Amino acid sequence: MASQELAQKLQRRLQLEESGAAAEGEAEAVKGAVAAEEVEERSCLTASAGAELSAKLCRRQDINEGAAQPRRAAVFNPYTEFKEFSRRQIKDMERMFRLYDSGRDGYIDLMELKLMMEKLGAPQTHLGLKNMIKEVDEDFDGKLSFREFLLIFHKAAAGELEEDSGLLTLAKLSEIDVSIEGVKGAKNFFEAKAQALSSASKFEAEIKAEQDERKREEEERKHRRAAFRELKSAFTQ
Repeated sequence: MASQELAQKLQRRLQLEESGAAAEGEAEAVKGAVAAEEVEERSCLTASAGAELSAKLCRRQDINEGAAQPRRAAVFNPYTEFKEFSRRQIKDMERMFRLYDSGRDGYIDLMELKLMMEKLGAPQTHLGLKNMIKEVDEDFDGKLSFREFLLIFHKAAAGELEEDSGLLTLAKLSEIDVSIEGVKGAKNFFEAKAQALSSASKFEAEIKAEQDERKREEEERKHRRAAFRELKSAFTQ
């Protein structure tokens, strides 16, 4: 009887030891799997960071060698950078840009430029459209930012575009009056204009004109509201 009880205890002890060993083995396996995943994740991150760093270094080398231009900040002041144009002209250009920026992403891509040229009555081939973008595409992204769009009119007015350039056609056919007199005459025209009127005084005069216009509109709204109140009171009496 005692030997049977002892045998049961030994068997029970053996079962406990075996289950403990199995649990330890399972825990070690889980730890190993987690460690392997962490190593793999670190390797992926390292590879990604290495590729990103390599791309940045390659771009920096291209800039240093003159094969690429540094990216300009997305935010700029068109009124100070493009002083040859008035505030009204720049606003007209901005309205035109937004009109054809159908994707509302702040850029005019090739298909949007295609539509623009068709609307202006001067459709271009696919290669012609790509060449138009290439002429002012400073960041090499294959589309036109608003600044690059303004460069079209800047180059056209300064006589920096060829007669057969699609961009010159765009500038001439747009409804924006930038006083383009052709490739030969435009540069002299703007030099004479700059001597006759400084950009600073012109800028200030336009701001004052806009302020006066807003005051006049506000006065008109006040008069209309007063007239409406008088009319309303007359009906309620």
